[in-house]
Amino acid sequence: MAIQLQQVSYTYADRSLWRQTALHGINLNLPSGSMVGIAGATGSGKSTLLQLFNGILKPTEGTVSVLDVTIRAGEKSPKLLPLRRRVGLVFQFPEQQMFEETVEKDLCFGPLNFGLSLEEAKERTRKAMTDMGLDLGLLERNPFRLSGGQMRKAAIASVLAMDPDIVVLDEPTATLDPISRAELIGLLERLCREQGRTIIIVTHRMDELLPYADRWVLLKEGELAFQGSSQELAADSDILERCGLTVPQSLRYWRAVADRFGLAGEKPRLTAGSLAELIASLPGAAEGPGLAGKRDSYE
Repeated sequence: MAIQLQQVSYTYADRSLWRQTALHGINLNLPSGSMVGIAGATGSGKSTLLQLFNGILKPTEGTVSVLDVTIRAGEKSPKLLPLRRRVGLVFQFPEQQMFEETVEKDLCFGPLNFGLSLEEAKERTRKAMTDMGLDLGLLERNPFRLSGGQMRKAAIASVLAMDPDIVVLDEPTATLDPISRAELIGLLERLCREQGRTIIIVTHRMDELLPYADRWVLLKEGELAFQGSSQELAADSDILERCGLTVPQSLRYWRAVADRFGLAGEKPRLTAGSLAELIASLPGAAEGPGLAGKRDSYE
């Protein structure tokens, strides 16, 4: 397992009158090399959970195991610098963390800070740029002169330059246009499938991640409400509404088609193309009430 939490709780200001428990008794298993989506309403504990993954926060109760590092509540923590080198945390609007005068200097900062030589840091930087689909000619540019999409990718590349085993991203597609969002999710999936990295994404746009995520984690008021595959989530999509989330369009349409044609045992079709192809192959689909219109709307 890349990450395992056992009965983990976290309380802010634990010893004060303003104490607030953000997570309650979380048991979680995230396999290595998987693509994981995390969702929940505002205040459900998502950001707190992310910060437990690389030791920024330590559990008030329970045990957090990440790769070969174990952090137990109430015990002295192991050295966390090696863990933070292997778990890259990308906060929302990561471009706000960029500060150097060139993209190359920004991307080299992390590897140099972790003790790599300048040559090694530059090599890591070039690979990270390529992984994010960025032209190496941008390395000499001021990061604040890049387009919004380029700047977001460069900020993520600055984390990739440290060659982490696990990449944790908080709303990485926020503020991007639909084409840039789809491209970024595709690049992150490639990092997972081709390089074996564990990719963990907090998102409120579940539709864009549903076709790619191996597992989903849903939080509700600091408690774990669901963990399982996209297929298991599709079979119990009502859990989303119970968590205060909007059921993604793709799940609504899949549920309508599955109910209409008795496809409960079928693997969910969670993209416009795959759902349209299935509808076209079903006898009488064209005459089904409202399905043709739904298909057109979905596409």
